[in-house]
Amino acid sequence: MNLRSSRLLAPVIAGAVAAAGLSLVNPVTQATAGSGKARARNVIFINGDGMAAAQREAARLYLAGLDGQLTMDKLPISGQLTTSPHDPKAPVTDSAAAATAWATGEKTYNGAISVDTDGNPLPTLGAQAKAAGKATGLVTTAQVTDASPAAFFANTANRSAQDEIARQYLEVTRPDVILGGGEDWWLPAGTAGAYPDKPAEDPSEASKGTKGDLITEAKAKGYQYVSTAEQLDAAKGGKLLGLFANEELFQQRREGEGDRYDPPASLATMTAKALSTLSKNKKGFFLFVEEEGVDEFAHENNGTRMLQALAELEKAVAVARNYAATHPDTLVVVTGDHECGGLTVEDTGTADESGDGISAEDGPFPIKGSNLSFNLDWTTSGHTGVDVPVTAYGPLAEQFTGKHPNTHVHEVLARILTR
Repeated sequence: MNLRSSRLLAPVIAGAVAAAGLSLVNPVTQATAGSGKARARNVIFINGDGMAAAQREAARLYLAGLDGQLTMDKLPISGQLTTSPHDPKAPVTDSAAAATAWATGEKTYNGAISVDTDGNPLPTLGAQAKAAGKATGLVTTAQVTDASPAAFFANTANRSAQDEIARQYLEVTRPDVILGGGEDWWLPAGTAGAYPDKPAEDPSEASKGTKGDLITEAKAKGYQYVSTAEQLDAAKGGKLLGLFANEELFQQRREGEGDRYDPPASLATMTAKALSTLSKNKKGFFLFVEEEGVDEFAHENNGTRMLQALAELEKAVAVARNYAATHPDTLVVVTGDHECGGLTVEDTGTADESGDGISAEDGPFPIKGSNLSFNLDWTTSGHTGVDVPVTAYGPLAEQFTGKHPNTHVHEVLARILTR
């Protein structure tokens, strides 16, 4: 048996659990789901990248216990989404094709950002919401130009063209709030920004844009630019661009090999700031929120950090849930774009029947409030094609009941965002 240690987990997550608000009384119950009859104005769409049922169950056990519930699972409406792309070479999706299905209602090939299978641009929900007069924004612990947020606000045949995606944000779709990582893509090679090129923890990180100094351009277009949590807190109204790292807001590596999850600005903090900014628009808003660490650490089969990222996602969901509880015109949707890692939750007494290396067991991880624990068993370092859960609250939430293709997200969100 190859059973990797969870020695880093308890001290790392203990504070996160306490801060996650998991002991709060839930204001969103089936009895209060009548807010679904309210006039819909706002959408908060939350992506736990790489998160499917096993990731949610592992987080539930660790953060809430045997009889507890995650905040995201307390939302009263639930269903399932299939995730397969229309890719001639692969039946399992990547984040780009999955987010394109959400943002446009059309399936496409892996690597595509809101273009069809022939490479033709498709209308995106971000652009359509802006055209309808709504405020728009994106928050992520990945690069702000990474595949999932990009699909809502850009069109490109290749997800790797992140500097072109940044240019389109500024010059085409103009989201009002842009918060996350990826400063490297906003500056030309040789021009370091707030975060130095080639840092010791990852010397491959360095400015690499080809579209000029897009941060200076953003300022000229009226964006406040911030690069620290303190600056974010002090920012007042208006359009907001915040880039808090060269690339992702964490270091995605295997456990004990330089892995780190300590974003300069937390997902919950960025989400709260985005909501306070976007909610000033009388016609409503669309906010995309993403926790990228679930996927990236699952790729590394790093259960310790994956659970930490899930704890941070929980706190952001709580921010959104509490906003919607006092704003009945707001739809909140929580799901994942695909599963990552082929993850299974196992009893610690189960022999590792699947082998070593990538397929090794990971743990043990304690179950909150009990003397029991569980293992995580990985079967791959890539994505899988299993369904992902979806939970929702607010106007039109009931539309997510049952099993649907991931394009169904577009069908529901468009009814709010395009009118």
